[in-house]
Amino acid sequence: MTVPSHPAEVPANLAKGCVLCYQGAKMVLFITGRCRRSCWYCPLSEERKGNDVIFANEHRIESPAQAVAIAERMSALGTGITGGEPLLCLDRVAEYGRSLKEHFGPEHQIHIYTAQAPAKADLEKLKGVVDEIRLHPPHECWNHISDTDFIASAMLAKEMGFDIGIEVPALPGLDLLVPALPFLDFLNINELEWGETNADEMRGRGYEPADGVHNAIAGARDWAAELVKYEKVHWCASSFKDSVQLRERLKRIAENTARPFDEVTEDGTIVYGVLNLHPGTRDEVVARCRKFLAEDEFADCGDRVETAWWLLEEYKDRIPGKKSVVERYPDGGMIVEVTPL
Repeated sequence: MTVPSHPAEVPANLAKGCVLCYQGAKMVLFITGRCRRSCWYCPLSEERKGNDVIFANEHRIESPAQAVAIAERMSALGTGITGGEPLLCLDRVAEYGRSLKEHFGPEHQIHIYTAQAPAKADLEKLKGVVDEIRLHPPHECWNHISDTDFIASAMLAKEMGFDIGIEVPALPGLDLLVPALPFLDFLNINELEWGETNADEMRGRGYEPADGVHNAIAGARDWAAELVKYEKVHWCASSFKDSVQLRERLKRIAENTARPFDEVTEDGTIVYGVLNLHPGTRDEVVARCRKFLAEDEFADCGDRVETAWWLLEEYKDRIPGKKSVVERYPDGGMIVEVTPL
């Protein structure tokens, strides 16, 4: 059996937090890069791995208020808290989660990933802040999963009202997790992915990317083939994260943040024109732009003017300066492509 690609409709066996991911409605709150484990397959970037930093989606932040503002800009219906190991900063998790709940209401669904087995004291701190817990038992304990603290923690979490599951990357030996299923609400398998910090480990184990488009590892689907036959188990493909989850999230952000002259693409990126100004020409060029363009058709950004790409193309011979078309993630996100005009 081969694992199916991501379906067009939301599967019936999805965890509540995953339903919102299908809609692109979950903000990703990276609460810390600190972690006591050194999993060889960890895909975190150099910027985040091992560093005590906080990100909301792609934005570095320093306060709960900033997290709330970024969640607002994407009309978030929930938040996924990840790391690193979030439980190393449990007070921070509670502070940020509480701020999100207070702002958006108790229906703002929050899930958390952890490679630890939360004890009762930890769960009590998470109560009312986190709705869903996703345990990540390390690969080395899969062969005796029933005897680990993860199962005891899962049972306790369910008694306390949490939705509880396991989320792991696709690795050989996934079938060893079958005994855990009766104690869980769900089990998610993420397609194993190649990253900048795990590339050497991947090569050392003889793993290779499945194609030149996504980061998925060849063979990972087959390792999951037996486990996905169980009703509680869900396969999350690398292509789904790129082509559905990220795209839908970007579209939500673009709807709230795009300027009147930004073109929003089907992928949720924005496209606009950039006129880089020569030194000493700013006042003259801005004045000239005002002759051709309405106030909401361009933005004076100091060292450059930004406007609709088609307007820049139309007037490019009448305004001096280096001109280009930029495609980027919305809300000041990553630049995807720059095309000179």
